[in-house]
Amino acid sequence: MTRAASRAPAARRAEWVTRATGLHRHAGRRAGTVDATTASDPAAVFAVLRSASPAAVDVFVHLLTRGPTARIDVARATGLSQAAVTKAVAPLVAAGLVRGGGAPAPGGPPGRPASPVRVDPEAVLAIGVKVNPDEVIGVVTDLQSGIVHSARQDVDDPTPERVTEAVALVVSRLEELLGDRSDRVAAVCAAVSGDVDTASGTVRESALLGWTDVPLGALLTEALGRDVLIENDVRALTIAEHWFGVGVGTGSFAIVTIGSGIGCGLHVNGQVVEGAFGVAGEIGHLPLTSQEHVCTCGRRGCVEAVASSSAIVRQISSARGAEVTMAEAVTLAHAGDAAAAAVFDLAGTVIGTAIATVANLTGPEIVLITGEGVSDYELFDDRLRAAFAAHAFGAAGECRIVLRPHSFDDWARGAAAAALRAVVLQRMVGGSAASHLLRAQPQE
Repeated sequence: MTRAASRAPAARRAEWVTRATGLHRHAGRRAGTVDATTASDPAAVFAVLRSASPAAVDVFVHLLTRGPTARIDVARATGLSQAAVTKAVAPLVAAGLVRGGGAPAPGGPPGRPASPVRVDPEAVLAIGVKVNPDEVIGVVTDLQSGIVHSARQDVDDPTPERVTEAVALVVSRLEELLGDRSDRVAAVCAAVSGDVDTASGTVRESALLGWTDVPLGALLTEALGRDVLIENDVRALTIAEHWFGVGVGTGSFAIVTIGSGIGCGLHVNGQVVEGAFGVAGEIGHLPLTSQEHVCTCGRRGCVEAVASSSAIVRQISSARGAEVTMAEAVTLAHAGDAAAAAVFDLAGTVIGTAIATVANLTGPEIVLITGEGVSDYELFDDRLRAAFAAHAFGAAGECRIVLRPHSFDDWARGAAAAALRAVVLQRMVGGSAASHLLRAQPQE
């Protein structure tokens, strides 16, 4: 791989943050460790993933998302015969992607494996990157979304060129941390806020970054010397929840992110909603407030125009006649400052109305609220739930609203999950900057 990062001046490198954690649910060992006796050949693994039959993809996705499972149970879950499951598993086992499921258990039903079939989480790694206006955060994850390493790089000016350089630095550092395991990285994904055309790798519009029609996929492919998937950040987060979080065992859910923007990812009837043109779930730009409020997107009356972190700070600063920070805004609201409390009340009401709109349209079982703004959630909670209850129609109001703490590493982890999904479902086509074109989508 071409390491554009190695050519950057040392003075531009930020302090790297690295860690090894065990976040995935299924793996029995800590993320970041490898059993040398069972290490698989990366070339063989990638070849199997590229050429896997639809049945093998279905079996592998089930094992990946549900954890160790007996073959007979895989057959029941996928609708395949046991013979078809055995045939599908064979090349996965041969490549080292899947392990277990040996001889029949003594005294057990004939043919039933002694141990469940399981994915080897270290067989494949992925790199996910979250692009912020002031920082790029990257993580390496294993096959089950456990974070192995992380790294960060400051961005002094979020131009496409500077961001490309920062992403290259982060990816290079992560590969250095992996050492001889860097050849196990199957894919890289960069997650960006805004209207992202994943098929072409183009960021069509990102108000947060100030970008319009930026060919980020092509820029990163040239800089890294490998294909790079570009994905909307909230949709990437939804993909991670779909395969490794709340979506396992949940038919429909929505993720609402609160912070520098207000976003929404949708998972309906077992599928992540991507939209015909790559735009779906943009509740931050629903026109649910007064036209006097101008959004960063240039439109008026958007949810984000009153409920994003920057909008809250701007409104409270205006009311007080002096600039305040977000931390100061929160302190004022907690202290009972009438102007600050009114701003947070409005934000909660508008977000609650937006969530009710999502519930009325898609009927999720759960609405997961996350993002960097959830640390101040208690200031929104009462008004948000009251607005939701007032506007949710009928049984749509039965969905649960659940709060989850969130970090920027989680955004990057979502990007890595999107990269893994693209590889497993054979949606990435190698060879050039046009490799972001998606193949026909197999059943998930």
